[in-house]
Amino acid sequence: MTEDGAGEATESFVAHRNLLFTVAYEMLGSAADAEDVLQETWLRWVGVDQEQVRDRRAYLIRITTRQSLNRLRSMSRRKEAYVGSWLPEPLLTAPDVAEDAVLAESVSMALMLVLETLSPTERAVFVLREVFDVGYEEIAATVGKSPAAVRQIAHRARRHVDARRPRQAVSAAQTRAVLESFRGALESGDPQDLLAVLAPDVVFVADGGGIRQAALRPVAGAGKVARFMAGGIGRKNRGNVSVCLSPAVVNGSPALVVRLGGEFDGVMAVRVEDSRISGLYYVRNPEKLSRLASQTPLAVR
Repeated sequence: MTEDGAGEATESFVAHRNLLFTVAYEMLGSAADAEDVLQETWLRWVGVDQEQVRDRRAYLIRITTRQSLNRLRSMSRRKEAYVGSWLPEPLLTAPDVAEDAVLAESVSMALMLVLETLSPTERAVFVLREVFDVGYEEIAATVGKSPAAVRQIAHRARRHVDARRPRQAVSAAQTRAVLESFRGALESGDPQDLLAVLAPDVVFVADGGGIRQAALRPVAGAGKVARFMAGGIGRKNRGNVSVCLSPAVVNGSPALVVRLGGEFDGVMAVRVEDSRISGLYYVRNPEKLSRLASQTPLAVR
């Protein structure tokens, strides 16, 4: 590659880096793996004849998606051996991410968990079509399927996701209000206060990765979740361990950063429906908390 070609390749990659990271992250649910995919994408991109590329954004997305699909296979083996429930790696994001409805929902903890239930190809097709508005012909070339097959996969994936996503869109302001009530209930340690803010069928999922103590299986039902939370964080707050719950924007949505005894402990993200929490996600695994020290820039264009 000539010096001019190398310069053009670098300029294009840097210009689209946030977009490519977002593609990889939505495919993998892991910032660390997404960064590895970007390194692999770069190594392949610098070997491409830039004069032969008509649409650099599309070409880079194609490389990133293919590398992400390869990475998903090795990740599935790691997840099978994972201790307890697995949650996506949380990202501290800028407040303006919440203003982009498509981007905010696509990286929300709730939707990322739904994406985990899709096959790798379904996930790639859904993410590229629904989030990044990639055409069917380009997706077909990326995943090695015919355009007709991709349309069917997209329809199947969309139907699967729609059946599991919240029935109504919830604004960031509504989520913040519910979180504030939840924080007050946790600080009071009263299960009845928690019941008032939890949906009857709420599900609590904790991820300690076998490093930090966490429920090994999801806890379902408002009564069980209220007792679990009151007996955990609530009890610590009433004992000799201070609990600090600070608001933050995580994965494009309002969330709570948890500190116990002054030490950073984890992050709580929520799914809100009908002004109550229907999903509560607590990431405590320290290996997944490195992206909460500074904001991660995301992009869909």
